[in-house]
Amino acid sequence: MRHVLSVLVENEPGVLSRIAGLFSGRGYNIETLNVGPTLDSEVSLMTIATSAPEVVIEQIIKQLRKLVTVIKVVDMNDHVSVEREMLLVKVCAEGEKRAEILRIVDIFRCKVVDVASDELTIEATGDRGKLEAIIALLQRFGIKEIARTGAVAMKRSMQ
Repeated sequence: MRHVLSVLVENEPGVLSRIAGLFSGRGYNIETLNVGPTLDSEVSLMTIATSAPEVVIEQIIKQLRKLVTVIKVVDMNDHVSVEREMLLVKVCAEGEKRAEILRIVDIFRCKVVDVASDELTIEATGDRGKLEAIIALLQRFGIKEIARTGAVAMKRSMQ
């Protein structure tokens, strides 16, 4: 099962290397990884997506918590959360294809961020399923290039 881990870490050299080493040294795979600053410049938030059975996820979390530079680990699957990814996709858009591609962009509430005579670069943001659907629809036009972030996630506010 896929899990998204939110890992609050000290912002210092070598933290990413130690966490990646923990995963690779034990044979765990990191599917996606995002790291960014928080409101506190001395702390960063890592969002790690990985697929493994529950027992393995529990082991990963325990091992992450043992690292000195790790402040907090949260399995977002245990909480109601919001998860998003971003996709940039460059697609062939010659002649009649362009209008159809623009309709798809509109339907999925994407943005065209670059235009050339024979191609469009599209930005899409959403959950993993939405991005997979956009890619599937655009493949028939000829995708030239894809750049994709991994997941970022945050617990939903409870009211």
